[in-house]
Amino acid sequence: MKKVILYVMISATLFSTMEVALKIAGAGFDAFQLTFLRFTIGGLFLLPFALKQIKKDSIIISRNDYFYLLLLGIVCIPVAMVFFQLGIIYSNAITAAVVFSINPVFTVFFTHFITEEKLTGIKIVALITGLLGVILMVTPWNIALGDSLIGASYSVLAALLFGLYSALGRKTIKRLKGLPQTAISFLLGSAVMLPLLLVLGKPVVANITWNSIWLILYVGIMVTGVGYLAYFLAMEEGDAITASFTFFIKPGLAPVFAILILNETVSINDIWGILLMLLASYIIIRENKRKKFNGS
Repeated sequence: MKKVILYVMISATLFSTMEVALKIAGAGFDAFQLTFLRFTIGGLFLLPFALKQIKKDSIIISRNDYFYLLLLGIVCIPVAMVFFQLGIIYSNAITAAVVFSINPVFTVFFTHFITEEKLTGIKIVALITGLLGVILMVTPWNIALGDSLIGASYSVLAALLFGLYSALGRKTIKRLKGLPQTAISFLLGSAVMLPLLLVLGKPVVANITWNSIWLILYVGIMVTGVGYLAYFLAMEEGDAITASFTFFIKPGLAPVFAILILNETVSINDIWGILLMLLASYIIIRENKRKKFNGS
């Protein structure tokens, strides 16, 4: 149990520093470029661990599986994660972090149409609660300094599309396992980004200096690599429900890093928004735990 708690805390802490690190890095890099570098490095870091699990569990990945993982990678990297980076650039790190944390609620919505898991009354309550939290965080009628409607829109789109990525992944995750599926989809999604960068005339490795490379390595290896590795180790030592507490902790912890490092501030509306999104996440976690206990 101690290992599970340690893995959850490592994952939650690293994920909570993500927006701050990407906010700083975003000042010197193009959003598409930074996303490409981050997931290429992170995917390569995860690959040896994924290959080890493939061998250990005798996982067979067919050609059709690779096409499906390519689809997952496209939804996640050049689409959801580019919107995520744009959301960070055009919003405060606190807003981007907390709004993105609603993605598990969107996952529940998409699984209704993609898998056999259907929306229930309590899940609909969680979805509405989370959306109310987003509205309070963004406050379109009184946008806070450093935030913007376009930035908040990007963050919501990122959460929505990452929720879709997670829901699509549920169709194959039991067979392919989380770590191999994540590592391969990250690398395939990043591979799609390379020609996209060239077509759009975006930089690939330009602007990388001795000073900035450490930040790139941090978001690539630590946040994307070690963060996801710890998340899947928590899932392996415990279960998916326990590991999901990572996304329950993040909305409370990420603002702390943004306040300490970026000197951002939290308004009363932010606090209410965070509380509502924490409540939405708690409802989903509790409902999943109830279903597992009942064997349904």
